[in-house]
Amino acid sequence: MHLKTLTVRGFKSFASATTFEFEPGVTCVVGPNGSGKSNVVDALTWVMGEQGAKTLRGGKMEDVIFAGTSGRQALGRAHVSLTIDNTDGALPIEFTEVTIARTLFRTGGSEYAINGQSCRLLDIQELLSDSGLGREMHVVVGQGQLDRILHATPEERRGFVEEAAGILKHRRRRERTVRKLEGMQVNLDRLEDLLSEIRRQLTPLGRQARVARRAQRIQYDVRDARARLLADDLVQAQSALAVDVETERRLREEKETAERELAATRARQDGLEARAAEATPAVTAARETWYELTAVRERHRSLHQVASERRRLLGTTEETPHSDRDPDRLAEQAQRTRDEEKAVLARVEEAVDALAEAIQDREDTESQARAAEAEVTAILRSAADRREGMAKLSGGVGTARSRVEAAENELERLRETVGQAAARRQSAAGEVEKLRLEADDARAAVERARAERDDAVESFESARELARETATARTEALRAHDAQAARAETLRASVRQPDGSEAVRERARDAVVGAVASMVSVEPGWERAVTAALGPLAEALAVRSHTAAARAFDALRESGAGRVHVLVTDGTDGAPTHPGLPEEVRRLAGVRPAAEAVTGDAGEVLDHVRSVLADTVLVQDPATAVRLVAEHPSVRAVTRHGDVFAPHSAWGGAEEAAGSMETLARADEAEAKLDEHARTLREATAAAEAAAAERDRLRPVADAARGGLQTAEKAAQQAQSALSRTEAVLDSAQAESERFDRQVGQAQDQVAAQQRALTEALGRLEAAQETTDDDADEQRHLDAVARRDAAQDAAVRARGAETEARLSLRSLEEQARSLGNRAHSQERAAASERRAREEAERRAQRRRLQARNAQAVVDAVAQILARIDASVEAAEAERARAEEVRAQIEAELQEVRGRTDALGKTVHDLTDSVHRDELARAQQRARIEALETKSLEDLGLTPDALVDNYGPHLLVPDADAVLEAAQLRDERAAALAARRELEAERDGTQQGTDDDVDFGSDSGVEPGTDEPEQDEDLDVDTDAEPLGKPYVRSEQEKRLAAAEKDLSKLGRVNPLALEEFAALEERHSFLSEQLEDLKKTRADLRQIIRDVDEHVEKVFAEAWHDVEREFTGVFSTLFPGGEGRLRLTDPSDYLATGIEVEARPAGKKIKRLSLLSGGERSLTAIAMLVAIFKARPSPFYVLDEVEAALDDRNLGRLLTILRELQETSQLIVITHQKRTMEIADAVYGVTMRDGVTTVLGQRLKELR
Repeated sequence: MHLKTLTVRGFKSFASATTFEFEPGVTCVVGPNGSGKSNVVDALTWVMGEQGAKTLRGGKMEDVIFAGTSGRQALGRAHVSLTIDNTDGALPIEFTEVTIARTLFRTGGSEYAINGQSCRLLDIQELLSDSGLGREMHVVVGQGQLDRILHATPEERRGFVEEAAGILKHRRRRERTVRKLEGMQVNLDRLEDLLSEIRRQLTPLGRQARVARRAQRIQYDVRDARARLLADDLVQAQSALAVDVETERRLREEKETAERELAATRARQDGLEARAAEATPAVTAARETWYELTAVRERHRSLHQVASERRRLLGTTEETPHSDRDPDRLAEQAQRTRDEEKAVLARVEEAVDALAEAIQDREDTESQARAAEAEVTAILRSAADRREGMAKLSGGVGTARSRVEAAENELERLRETVGQAAARRQSAAGEVEKLRLEADDARAAVERARAERDDAVESFESARELARETATARTEALRAHDAQAARAETLRASVRQPDGSEAVRERARDAVVGAVASMVSVEPGWERAVTAALGPLAEALAVRSHTAAARAFDALRESGAGRVHVLVTDGTDGAPTHPGLPEEVRRLAGVRPAAEAVTGDAGEVLDHVRSVLADTVLVQDPATAVRLVAEHPSVRAVTRHGDVFAPHSAWGGAEEAAGSMETLARADEAEAKLDEHARTLREATAAAEAAAAERDRLRPVADAARGGLQTAEKAAQQAQSALSRTEAVLDSAQAESERFDRQVGQAQDQVAAQQRALTEALGRLEAAQETTDDDADEQRHLDAVARRDAAQDAAVRARGAETEARLSLRSLEEQARSLGNRAHSQERAAASERRAREEAERRAQRRRLQARNAQAVVDAVAQILARIDASVEAAEAERARAEEVRAQIEAELQEVRGRTDALGKTVHDLTDSVHRDELARAQQRARIEALETKSLEDLGLTPDALVDNYGPHLLVPDADAVLEAAQLRDERAAALAARRELEAERDGTQQGTDDDVDFGSDSGVEPGTDEPEQDEDLDVDTDAEPLGKPYVRSEQEKRLAAAEKDLSKLGRVNPLALEEFAALEERHSFLSEQLEDLKKTRADLRQIIRDVDEHVEKVFAEAWHDVEREFTGVFSTLFPGGEGRLRLTDPSDYLATGIEVEARPAGKKIKRLSLLSGGERSLTAIAMLVAIFKARPSPFYVLDEVEAALDDRNLGRLLTILRELQETSQLIVITHQKRTMEIADAVYGVTMRDGVTTVLGQRLKELR
């Protein structure tokens, strides 16, 4: 195996395609510095998979692309291909010639190929690693590579050996296996946690499943019994409804017969009623005036009521004072407390002075007492000592010395205790100060919470008031809407058709188009004028032809139903021809064609109506109409009040009753106003709902604010309690410190006493040797006793005075602290109360202003109501007068109406019967609808499905058989769903362990395969119709009651327990299987790692011994007389040990590489590389100016080594040395011109 050709294009300085043909021996690349020789080495390493931009002497990978020169444009990609002769089969591929190619695009993309087929970088690295060409590229020795080898760590030097031995591939595979094993451990832990959790859930869920199964059986009985009872009720109701429908049909036939007889009788009455109709307009006008005034009065009464209620609320709901505490009095109390505190502090200073005096007095008296006691003791002991022997006195001196030492030790211990007590006191004082700050913060929080409570309560009260106001406004809007709806309904009901209109509609329905008044619309304000202009046609019916009109008239004569006017449309859309208005009339100011005031959707009727009005104009007043008719005799003029002026006639006068057209216009206007009222009602409703929602929203806010205040007060109390406890601790620490101080003083006194005792013992020892007068000693003893007693009494009194002074001082200090805290609380309370009163005053001012505004509205509305009441009374009187006139006319009709009463009663009775039957049928239909709705809502069944599946005509099946079949279906569906879910989860769980881990044939492990699990055959015959018994209602009622009773006894039931238990049990089995599979896979992976380790250790050990042996020989060649060797850092661990290099040239005693010269270091690095080359030969080696630092003698030694390597490997050498060129089989000369490298080659074998 050897390199055959290298083709470079667009790589660094190789702008054009350049091909190097390498010989199996030595190929030298020569040329001046900077011409691009090292770019050949970079191209070789790059095409073999180098990924480090710095290794390629660049900053980023795209730097390898030709960047362009002043004369050549930059290229968009770099391409390098390397052809390797694989005749010997060194590469594990079935080709005798292998071409590796790599392309890098300036956009960042890259491509790899082997023999023209796209591949991955990993494929190229795996292919080359089997022949010793790994990522470390130890076969390529570039510039600086030798120094890098010398400075490499032992582990990095080991990497060179592993790469040459082909171990790196196995190491990478082992690393991938370890990562997969770590990921598998996470999955194992997760599976074990899942199984533990599932086992914990199975037992209680099993109990729930048994209860759910029992409940399922009972619920089936409940549902089935309810469905059958409901189906029975529905069938019975439907049967009763069919009977009622037949009864209704018979009654309607009788009613129609009676109505025809009544219509014939009323036809005779219509003539008389025509006279009564003449009195109707006045009554209608008076009634409408009364309606409108009454509505206005109701609105103003509502306004007056709302304003009065608001005034009452604002007048009666007084602002609750914040509290009964006066802030000024609180401030005065705080000031008095401060004054008391100052007075107490002055007394504290006096008490401190008094205490100091008492202490000094106590110390003086105690000193005198001790001196007197010592004198008495000395006298007594002197007398006693004279009676005792010298030996005892000597022992007393030794004892006194021991007591002095013990007293001094005790004093030292007490001093340490005093220091600790002082530290505790200081800590307690700091804690007290901190808790005082916290207590102040808590009191401030209480004030803030109280302010927030006040704001929230005020907002809630405002929202509640707004809700009351909007509710009142909604009530008023509803009242106005109902009044307008009644008016619109009255106007619609008052529209009367001519006498025979209804008869014509009934007998010639196909010929009638409709009523003219209802098929056209008139511009508001001109209804009365257009009605007068149309005359009888305003109340006419539109028919399609004269023939239809004649047929209608014949029908009226036969039935005696009166007369009728008709408008004949002739069945055409176009209007009849008419000369129309003169042009000069159209241009007159204040004159408008009547046809333009009429609109409508019915084209043929509208055209004919406009044709009738073609010569008519509308004017404002009679004067304009008279002048217009006089100047234009062909024109008719109609005023807004309905006065008609024609050339030879005129008619008008007092307003008649409103015609159908005008009444319909009023009805339309009323309905439009009704829509406005409806919109106002919706807006008022929305406002009321919004206000109610805001009130409901603010209610919990106010409650929360109250709760926050309580919480803050509780926290303040807790803080104060903690402060009190800590102050007690501080007092205890202070007392303890003082007690220890006294003990120290006493210990000091004890030390002094013991020292005095020692001195006295020594004196007694000396005095014992002398003889004194006994009488004089007795007198001195009596005098000393008297002085001692007096001094002790004075000391007792001094100690009592000191104790009183200390207690007085402590009491005054506590009183001063309490007064300070109370003054601080009173000052804060005064400030808070002052703010609260100011806010209450502002709210009170706002309420007083609102009350004044409400009072003004009440007064104004009261005056308006007084005037409206007078107008209503006048309208009521006018209406009564008009109705009285009409009553007189109608009295004359009583005789005729008496004759129609009998028929009317008959029709009424029949109508009542029909209405009662309709009501009964409506109730029956409502009951049926309720049953159907209940079926849909409670059972989820349509009425047809309910009757078809649960009707009384069907047998009642056995519940156990039905439930068993349904349970099998549900369990099968749940099991399949759970299995699909767990299989999906298993796919996600094993995603990290199911990757292909190919360790080659040397691993000895074949990947396992999982057998696909088969779904269990859960199919059951659930379509068979179960047997049953006939339906009996009483039995089903008992069945339902018993089932409901049993169901209530079960208590709470988990309805999903059966499905959950089955799914959980299936999940447990599945996960247990998966856990075993993972454990088996983990064991397999661990075995693979052990096998790989054994293989790596074996291969490395063999390679190491070979490299070590070769290094010794190569080093001896390069350093004659020198000594060099390779050493393992940890010979006991071949898997992790590093390699150290030791070199000692001849005549030198150093072994450290850093102390060698530059040439010696280069030769040492070359020695290690050559040792690796010889131990594990590679097909080729690339050496880039490795001999640059060598002198001529060492160069000769290196060339000797290269000749040896030439026998087994191909060498490509970048050099400047002539002697190196002499051993080459081929030479390539490299030059550069204008930034582009040019190559010239020559085979030296041909020259030789």
